[in-house]
Amino acid sequence: MTAMQRIEILNYPIGEQLWDLQWGFRIDGTDLRVHAAEATRDLWRQELEDEEPAEEEHFLLTQHDGLALSEVGDSVRHFLGDPAPEFVDPSSCATPVLGCSCGLWGCWPLLTVIATTSETVTWSSFRQPFRREWGELAMGPYVFARSAYEDALTEPTRLAADPLRTPGKVTL
Repeated sequence: MTAMQRIEILNYPIGEQLWDLQWGFRIDGTDLRVHAAEATRDLWRQELEDEEPAEEEHFLLTQHDGLALSEVGDSVRHFLGDPAPEFVDPSSCATPVLGCSCGLWGCWPLLTVIATTSETVTWSSFRQPFRREWGELAMGPYVFARSAYEDALTEPTRLAADPLRTPGKVTL
């Protein structure tokens, strides 16, 4: 049997726009964007040959951001693997769980297949649709107890700021 992970579902402001919130996630206490950075580090190195280590690390941690609450619509359906048609990747039936740091989710999404049973929610087969040559990323699968997942989804933790960013720097 696969070990269950713990998910924290977050809502926090988009940049300085305190009126507009986005979805974020921590898996076993680690921000999903950190997991994505780790999974893409070696893949990006082939393209970022001349970057300084600090610049590369900043890039890796800021390549993704959350999805705006206003974009997602029915968040329960979306994050249970039944998103609105405009969010479904037709080639993999994957759902975006992170968007681009530019603010347009479709510019650089992190996609995953979300599968549900009566007992679990599983995120697997993470992909970056604009780097098909990368294939499936070395992330997950993450298996969550469905009742805890649904509780976290319907009552997300509200944060005053992006948990990875403080003015002028990115933190872990």
